[in-house]
Amino acid sequence: MRLNPGDVVQHFKRELLPEEEKKTNRYLYKIVGFAKHSETMEDMVVYQALYGDFGMFVRPMKMFMEETDHKKYPAVRQQYRFEKLKDKE
Repeated sequence: MRLNPGDVVQHFKRELLPEEEKKTNRYLYKIVGFAKHSETMEDMVVYQALYGDFGMFVRPMKMFMEETDHKKYPAVRQQYRFEKLKDKE
């Protein structure tokens, strides 16, 4: 999966929401850009929540792109922690 600034992604926990809450933007995020950790040079994803206080977050790219833990969350079908919405259509 290739991510670009402006892409909207969903966190796998969105699948666990009640149907009524799935009509909201809960667990939807917009990719703001990419950065490198200043000391380790690790690739990072900068993203913003599209709900609540619209908080800004940074997460290591490796963690952002990892597969969903289906042992811990067996009911979740989403393959990766975050997936682009247009990839779901």
